[in-house]
Amino acid sequence: MAQCVQSVQELIPDSFVPCVAALCSDEAERLTRLNHLSFAELLKPFSRLTSEVHMRDPNNQLHIIKNLKIAVSNIITQPPQPGAIRKLLNDVVSGSQPAEGLVANVITAGDYDLNISATTPWFESYRETFLQSMPASDHEFLNHYLACMLVASSSEAEPVEQFSKLSQEQHRIQHNSDYSYPKWFIPNTLKYYVLLHDVSAGDEQRAESIYEEMKQKYGTQGCYLLKINSRTSNRASDEQIPDPWSQYLQKNSIQNQESYEDGPCTITSNKNSDSNLLSLDGLDNEVKDGLPNNFRAHPLQLDSSSDASNSIDGPDHVKSASSLHETKKANTGIIHGACLTLTDHDRIRQFIQEFTFRGLLPHIEKTIRQLNDQLISRKGLSRSLFSATKKWFSGSKVPEKSINELKNTSGLLYPPEAPELQIRKMADLCFLVQHYDLAYSCYHTAKKDFLNDQAMLYAAGALEMAAVSAFLQPGAPRPYPAHYMDTAIQTYRDICKNMVLAERCVLLSAEILKSQSKYSEAAALLIRLTSEDSDLRSALLLEQAAHCFINMKSPMVRKYAFHMILAGHRFSKAGQKKHALRCYCQAMQVYKGKGWSLAEDHINFTIGRQSYTLRQLDNAVSAFRHILINESKQSAAQQGAFLREYLYVYKNVSQLSPDGPLPQLPLPYINSSATRVFFGHDRRPADGEKQAATHVSLDQEYDSESSQQWRELEEQVVAVVNRGVVPSNFYPTQYCLSSYSDNSRFPLAVVEEPITVEVAFRNPLKVPLLLTDLSLLWKFQPKDTSGKDNEEVKELVTGEPKMIGTEVISEFLINSEESKVARLKLFPHHIGELHILGVVYNLGTIQGCMTVDGIGSLPGCHTGKHSLSMSVRGRQDLEIQGPRLNNTKEEKTSIKYGPDRRLDPIITEEMPLLEVFFIHFPTGLLCGEIRKAYVEFVNVSKSPLTGLKVVSKRPEFFTFGGNTAVLTPLSPSASENCSAYKTVATDSTAVCTALISSASSVDFGIGIGSQPEVIPVPLPDTVLLPGASVQLPMWLRGPDEEGVHEINFLFYYESVKKQPKIRHRILRHTAVICTSRSLNVRATVCRSNSLEDEEGRGGNMLVFVDVENTNTSEAGVKEFHIVQVSSSSKHWKFQKSVNLSENKDAKLASREKGKFCFKAIRCKEKEVATQSSEKYTFADIIFGNEQIISSASPCADFFYRSLSSELKKPQAQPSVHTEKQSLEDAVRLIQKCSEVDLNIVVLWKAYVVEDSKQLILEGQHHVILRTIGKEAFSCPQKQEPPEMELLKFFRPENTTVPLRPSVEQLSNLIKTSLHYPESFNHPFHQKSLCLVPVTLLLSNCSKADVDVIVDLRHKTTRCQICCLPDKKEKPSPSK
Repeated sequence: MAQCVQSVQELIPDSFVPCVAALCSDEAERLTRLNHLSFAELLKPFSRLTSEVHMRDPNNQLHIIKNLKIAVSNIITQPPQPGAIRKLLNDVVSGSQPAEGLVANVITAGDYDLNISATTPWFESYRETFLQSMPASDHEFLNHYLACMLVASSSEAEPVEQFSKLSQEQHRIQHNSDYSYPKWFIPNTLKYYVLLHDVSAGDEQRAESIYEEMKQKYGTQGCYLLKINSRTSNRASDEQIPDPWSQYLQKNSIQNQESYEDGPCTITSNKNSDSNLLSLDGLDNEVKDGLPNNFRAHPLQLDSSSDASNSIDGPDHVKSASSLHETKKANTGIIHGACLTLTDHDRIRQFIQEFTFRGLLPHIEKTIRQLNDQLISRKGLSRSLFSATKKWFSGSKVPEKSINELKNTSGLLYPPEAPELQIRKMADLCFLVQHYDLAYSCYHTAKKDFLNDQAMLYAAGALEMAAVSAFLQPGAPRPYPAHYMDTAIQTYRDICKNMVLAERCVLLSAEILKSQSKYSEAAALLIRLTSEDSDLRSALLLEQAAHCFINMKSPMVRKYAFHMILAGHRFSKAGQKKHALRCYCQAMQVYKGKGWSLAEDHINFTIGRQSYTLRQLDNAVSAFRHILINESKQSAAQQGAFLREYLYVYKNVSQLSPDGPLPQLPLPYINSSATRVFFGHDRRPADGEKQAATHVSLDQEYDSESSQQWRELEEQVVAVVNRGVVPSNFYPTQYCLSSYSDNSRFPLAVVEEPITVEVAFRNPLKVPLLLTDLSLLWKFQPKDTSGKDNEEVKELVTGEPKMIGTEVISEFLINSEESKVARLKLFPHHIGELHILGVVYNLGTIQGCMTVDGIGSLPGCHTGKHSLSMSVRGRQDLEIQGPRLNNTKEEKTSIKYGPDRRLDPIITEEMPLLEVFFIHFPTGLLCGEIRKAYVEFVNVSKSPLTGLKVVSKRPEFFTFGGNTAVLTPLSPSASENCSAYKTVATDSTAVCTALISSASSVDFGIGIGSQPEVIPVPLPDTVLLPGASVQLPMWLRGPDEEGVHEINFLFYYESVKKQPKIRHRILRHTAVICTSRSLNVRATVCRSNSLEDEEGRGGNMLVFVDVENTNTSEAGVKEFHIVQVSSSSKHWKFQKSVNLSENKDAKLASREKGKFCFKAIRCKEKEVATQSSEKYTFADIIFGNEQIISSASPCADFFYRSLSSELKKPQAQPSVHTEKQSLEDAVRLIQKCSEVDLNIVVLWKAYVVEDSKQLILEGQHHVILRTIGKEAFSCPQKQEPPEMELLKFFRPENTTVPLRPSVEQLSNLIKTSLHYPESFNHPFHQKSLCLVPVTLLLSNCSKADVDVIVDLRHKTTRCQICCLPDKKEKPSPSK
């Protein structure tokens, strides 16, 4: 149990005190009413004696009584009704609450640190009121009247006669059978005559004379003159006198205002008006008839058939609590004892002392002696008779019977003069005067007699008081007989069905057990008496049991919490909302954060409801919020009930302060770190053959590799624009900011371009949530053109739409346990600094989604696609934590986070905005296929753009044509099949002869040291005006490898008007091309041994080209036609085709191969000398009726792009000659001799059947020949992975191996040619030796002198062409 202000040794004597009745005349009552007090109330603060009192027991031993207290009350002839008592107890408990600012005890038990109220004043007030309001009963005499004060005023005409009337009235009440109440202790009640004298208004001499007359008549021991009202009430405000009555009257203010008496020990009276005073005898018809009527009219008074446990409910309780508050407020203005001085206080105190010393105690002492003498005189006959009877029938020892075996004789009544009752009277008298030894022996004796008679009600009373007396005996001669108390409780409850007496037993026994630290037994006792007949009693006892569990030597925390929950539940049923809320809050400390989710939900839900009932709306919202934000394991129906309760409470809170700031809503969850911000317009959908650039969108997933590629492309183009250097302040453009991007800088947004914020919501509940009027919450600081900042905070779209336009989503539904993103837009119309704070919305549920208990359909419904049951307006902030810093030592050793500024964009001035559309852009190509498409560039802004460039890692995939209009066909020519190439009709007779043309790589954007990946877009006038659009042709070539290819284009452009913050803008596009196999071209080159040199100097070569159709007809390709083979080189050119077959058709069906042989000759020396180093000679060998001009776009474009990696290499600079260097130069000359830079372009057409229509595709393949005799391929060959080899360890030698050319390289230094007659006639019969003239022609192919040794020794193998053996060869010095 909780700690009490009084110890049990103080509590019990104060609960059982001698009771004295008071019967006042009208005039006497009027005198006391001048002080706003009745006579009984006037004496209340002085009813405890300040000194010890002595009396003698029947054995003439001196007995000392300490702190004796008497209870004086007006006579009421009707017992209080149970309903009135319940109402009184309920009000007493509700009126006693924990003090504000009270420091609670902190109890540490295991992992728990609990703040627990050490005291429970409401329980103590309940216990005190309960014990005082117990009606008097016949089986005990503790609260029977021992004496009666007859009070008259000295101002009355005949005071002595008035005393006689009062005495007769008292005698009539006590002895007339019409009055069963109140109860009197003995027939000969002590009458004490009190004469009240008003000092300020009365005649003192008359009062003294009357008092003398009284002493003559009643004796000095039986009367008293009490002088009061020494001052008038008008002077009350002049002097401050203590008010000792307030602390007593405050407790009883409820019953005071209702004008009734609760019991013999409760001091109350009617104080509503002076005209409605109690009459002289207190028995007038108005009072007698009025009090029961008042009870019946009480708001908590029930019919006799009603259940007591339901007597108090919420609305009535609220009413009573408010009336209590008003009464307290009214009583605070009333001054009690306004006419009394401190001298009067002393006089009253002295009066109580005189009454007790001279009247009451002698009367009690005398009564005890009389009772003792009666018992002794009767004991001989009665006790011996009883004993003989018992021995005769049951032997010498009476076996104890259990309570269940005893007959239900609770209705047995003894006559008043029965010796058993006399023993009980004597025991009660001894108990009242604290003579516990004698009281115990009497109770013990009476107990035996009652049990023998099976008078169980009497026996239980004797057992109860015997146990208490045994405990209170000084020196504790015997242990506390708890089993007595247990038997008494069980008898009261089960046999007598008297829960009031059982409750008194429990309250006393629990206090005794607590004082002995027997908390477990006390808790069991308290719990045992909880029942359904009284919620208030059960709640209080359960709460005390919980305190027992927590106060044990080893605190039982969970039992404490569980019983506090039970107590809170019963408090709630009893209408004690504040106490219920307090109990649940106390228990929450134990369950919180321990994984008891369902228990937590129940407690929070109850706390929310109780707080709402008590109008503690903030606490209610907080409690319901906890239910919703935790991962709930409740069913969908229960969660729906929780949510609707929350919305209902929240709506009431918001209505109290409609103009206040929007509060934070707990639902749905927002994953702030997953918030993404996109700057710019949404991508336009494809329109037929017109496809918009993919650019950046929120639909794209983040890919770190792709992000790095785009960054490199942007750096590349920026470096080209800035003459090869990336500026130090360069920062890659970020259109989409997420948790993966670098958000350390303030992002830049452009005015009039939307900002889209993607917010990730998650609904943790099993019921859908409907968000309405969802929009972003922002703060904006506009910036004037003058540069001054004027901070202007706008939080709603209605505030200033001219600054920032806000998109509102009317309805946003999140299904149960669903994660869903909402994309909200802002439209900045002014430059400045924008801060996106969070989201604002109405939170609600869908009406009719499920049927659950709780609050039903309420006002505030929303009409739309979904029907809202209720919604509340609120906000949630977007708070994003930046990345953890880990650079410096301080950052590594501590936890620090950097800024994340993705929600704080800076709005800059207008910039151009480019949109790119691709027309007829293919998704599938054959390898090497050429396709013509168109690109449309549109400036959708109000600013002109310039400097348009495109950069790609795959420049060989596309081209916009050459730099000159002559080289680029503006539109497809009207020749055969509308070819994408520039074609010229040719004479069919000269198809085997090469047609020569030339072109410079610089004309196609390819040159030494250039960046072929960065391609300027040939805009007319290099500027695209606002609203203007340009369509340009774009040729595409399928990549040589089959498969799916992602090709990234980055378009770069600038504003004509230079901006300080944004230098350039970019647009991204990713093209996905699927290529399928077409042709595989392989070629080799070797020296020709022919001596004919039509062009003058020797050095002809033969080029063998093998073309294989590798297509497997999956693309519907019927056959390929080789229409032209062209050569491109600075030094070589095709001369003619030397194909032996006359097959000019050059058709290749699936898996067929074709072989071609071409003669290549050197370009003229003067031609080479006059041309620049970037000039290439193109020679076309035609196999059809049209010549494709290979030196024009797009053929030359793709050819040059295939060479781009070679052309990017800078030429080697001449170095200083040393001996080692000269050797290296010689080796390089030998290597150069076997090198050749001859490039072959194979152009083809493919016939495809698609949808029963025949299409003609065209394309080209490139083969780059670098070395004589080495085979080259048009597409990269797949390399077989090397076989696994054992790991070998070896020590490298430091000796340098001299560079020596290989055998192949040496053999390519010279070219040999043998000349001899085809036939030779020789007469062998004349001469056996035949000499055939053979001429060996040696040709030096290098630019150095070569020493050649010809070895003509006989070989076993025959060979038609003899190469020089690798023997004794020595390179000559370079000249």
